[in-house]
Formats: sequence, structure tokens, C-alpha cells
Amino acid sequence: MYKNIVEFVKNLYPDEKFVPLHAPIFNGNEKKYVNDCIDSTFVSSVGQYVNQFEDMVCKYTNAKYAIATTNGTSALHMALILAGVERDTEVISQALTFVATANAISYVGAMPVFIDSAKDNLGMCPKSLEEFLSEHAEIRDTFSINKKTKKRISACVPMHVFGNPVDIDEISKICKKYHVPLVEDAAESLGSFYKGEHTGLKGDIGILSFNGNKIVTCGGGGMIITNNDVIAKRAKHLTTTAKQPHKWEFYHDEVGYNYRLPNLNAAVACAQMESLPAFVENKRQIADEYRKFFKGINVRFVDESPNTKSNFWLNAIELENKEERGAFLEFSNNNGIMTRPIWKLMTSLPAFTNTFSMPMPNADYYVERIVNLPSSVRKNV
Repeated sequence: MYKNIVEFVKNLYPDEKFVPLHAPIFNGNEKKYVNDCIDSTFVSSVGQYVNQFEDMVCKYTNAKYAIATTNGTSALHMALILAGVERDTEVISQALTFVATANAISYVGAMPVFIDSAKDNLGMCPKSLEEFLSEHAEIRDTFSINKKTKKRISACVPMHVFGNPVDIDEISKICKKYHVPLVEDAAESLGSFYKGEHTGLKGDIGILSFNGNKIVTCGGGGMIITNNDVIAKRAKHLTTTAKQPHKWEFYHDEVGYNYRLPNLNAAVACAQMESLPAFVENKRQIADEYRKFFKGINVRFVDESPNTKSNFWLNAIELENKEERGAFLEFSNNNGIMTRPIWKLMTSLPAFTNTFSMPMPNADYYVERIVNLPSSVRKNV
């Protein structure tokens, strides 16, 4: 079976001697816009491309506001602050996520609470969320506290794993019931939709990432998206060092953050955004070919759930057990295709071993079985 999978992947990417997991594609106006940016001399956080990038994200996602940041982690850090997360509060997230989600919670001085993953999309499990809150949360007017720790439950952060949208309607419903602010980590899901709405917009705040391995990249880059006027204005203020506008005076009215995206990066991002619809279509074609292939050999392909449209940022399969996963990872990487396991559970990392977690049968199961396959946009399609 391993040999058949490797041959299939090589046929998907015939021009690659070693097939990477996800390589960027720069086949548009990237060089033109970068040269224009350099000629303008506005290469730092002030310049037309930053504003243009934000406008393009707003238009694509249908968000009212978009605020560009240096990377997805800084966007999430800022989103948590904007949501009212404070030191010594608790933030609910899933244990099966990229470490940036948990790191951002720690930056604010909050304590992560980890819950289980859903069986279908690998994202946050609504049932596990409801179980935690029904057992531990006590509603106090407009917020909830943990009855055992006496700490405020200040946010819930679901992450759309590999671009596959979580059941955000159900998660949102539960959060509203317990008065817990919802912050969507949509770092991997630019181009993904739930019931026709782009990911990141169900709560008051969502974030996107434009890291080098994302569907659209500018080397780094992140974005806060929101439909809330007050949050958007404060996001712009805090990410630009909380400086009051003035022609020459430097007056900062609170602790701010130097999180504004440089214009040079934004120039690349603008060109990439022009290609995004084609990128998504290309990647969905790749996913369809994977889907058909793995159906033929009876291996589960991690597919999009009902009512969702995934960008299929990273394609994934479920193998029989940990031993088979390890054998496949070794065989594939030794034979010209890059594959990787899903992340380790946050609760297994040194920084988060003392955090509270719910029972996680699904996460425990998938952490030993899920493997990512090459998913780059194909140049010849």
C-alpha cells in the first residue's frame, strides 16, 4: 500500500524530485508589486499595499474590517486581548491544534483549558465543550466562572484544522448560552466556508495566517477580521503601538504592540490574493483526486463535513494505528515525498502539562493515526 500511495503522489506532482508538503507559488504580480513598493520607499508598516491587502481580504471574506498584523500568532494574541481575555482567566481550546493557539493564550497570562476533537473534521468537539461548561461553568450576569477554580472563562478558541471548518454554529450556540466570547482561529482556513459564510466571522473576532506554507503567503503575515466597529478601531490602534495620530508628536495612550504588517510583505500578499480563487479551485481538484484514490484502497481521507466548503490546505489520511503511521512516514519520506504526522497534543508539551483537560478519546485516537500528504497548488493545472 505504501508504494502505491507514493507513486500516486509522484504522479500528482510529476515535476518534483522530492515532493514538498506545501510549497508557495509565485506566478502573479509578486515581483512587480515588490519592486513598486521598493521604488516608493514605503517598505515598513505605512504604505498603500497594507491598506489594499486589508481591502482585498474584506472583499473575499465579506468581513467588514480586516487589520493586517505581522503573523497569525500576533493576530491571535491581539484578538484575545480585544475579546477581553485577561491574566488569570481561563480560555477553552482544543488539545489537538498547532502550538500557536496555546502560546497566544499564554501570552495574555491566561490558562488554557483543553477539550476533545470532533470525529469528522478534527476541530473542536461541541459535545466536549458542552460537557465542560455544563459541569464547570457558573453564569454570573454577563460572564461565566469556573466553579472549581473561581476563574472567569474569558474565551473559547476553536481552530479549523487543515482548513476544514468546525461545526461553528453549534460551538457559537454553546458559547452564547454560557456567555463565553468566541474567537475563531482560522489561521489555516482562508478560502473555507461554513454554510456559505467564511470562517472567522461567527464570533466577534477571527484571525487568518499568511505564513510561508499557507494557501496565500507573504512570508509571514496575519489578519484580524471582524464585523464589530469598536473592535476594529481598537485593533488598529493597539497594533500600531497605541500611538495617537499627530503630525509629529509621539504620544502613546496605553501599552501597545508593534504588530503592524510591513508594506513590503503586503505587496506580496496583494499579488497572492489575486490568485486565491484559482488556488482554492486547484487545491479542491487535488483533494478530489486524493478522495477517489483512497476510496479505492479503503483508507479514510479526511474530508469536508456537510454544510462546509474546505480550502483543503493540507490533505490528510487516517491510518490503522501508530505503528502503521510510523512505518508510512518513514517509507514516504525516504522515497521522495514529504509527509508528516499531526501535531502532538498540547497536554503532552512541557509548557502545558499542568493545564486542565477534558477526556479526549477522539484526540488521543487521531494523534496516533493522522498523516498529512503533499498539498501544494500544482503549477500545471
